[in-house]
Amino acid sequence: MHKLVVLYSEPADPDHFRDYYVANHLPLVKNWPGPLAWRYSFHVAAIEGGTSYFAVFEADFADAAAMEAALASPHGRQLAADVANYATGGVAIINYPVQAGTA
Repeated sequence: MHKLVVLYSEPADPDHFRDYYVANHLPLVKNWPGPLAWRYSFHVAAIEGGTSYFAVFEADFADAAAMEAALASPHGRQLAADVANYATGGVAIINYPVQAGTA
């Protein structure tokens, strides 16, 4: 499995961010071919020190190639272009292969 994580910094207008994200951006995500699952939160906090973020989005893909294809698709490009409409504080986008652990 491969994970994509988008970390959103504090926007200039948090209410606009939340409203736009839920009403406009997430409907685009719902129709995005490629992710096996996705989730988001507006309640992001650092445990100790470090940088706190305003919001987080994460998506799971079968592998890196599936993620790259989804991002390069017309729908993926539309999603990327839409970020400027609400994320005035900037974003950090990371991705990585997920390794399973045991308890």
